[in-house]
Amino acid sequence: MERRATCHCGQLLLRCTGEPSKVSLCHCFDCQRRTGSLFSVAAFFPRECVTVIAGTAKVFARASASGFDVAFHFCPECGSSLWWEPARMPHLAGVAAGAFEDSGFPVPEQAVWAEQRHTWLDLPLTEYARNPVKAPLKDADPD
Repeated sequence: MERRATCHCGQLLLRCTGEPSKVSLCHCFDCQRRTGSLFSVAAFFPRECVTVIAGTAKVFARASASGFDVAFHFCPECGSSLWWEPARMPHLAGVAAGAFEDSGFPVPEQAVWAEQRHTWLDLPLTEYARNPVKAPLKDADPD
């Protein structure tokens, strides 16, 4: 399967081949600031399956809440953060799930950094206080 992700203005275009290795929702404050929303949703693909096919990205690197650096690739025209490369998972690239314009995109498997989740937001996902190396806070399927 091939999917294409694009920034808001359309000048930056990615091709992602295959199915995502995982889809994850993140509640951390850094993702909240980056997206201007309550969370971000990332589709993680093997890095070799993500290719820029149009445009040029700018990069902003920062330490993440987990202590590992993350390099964010964004459009210099519209500012959309299209994909990122987490040092914690050097074999994967996270692509903004909303950039695929696909309402049938796979549902996130987990929610991470739930300790920073807005208290009124309740989602039917397995939650982890921080990263999934710890036990989940709640399981979406209690049976």
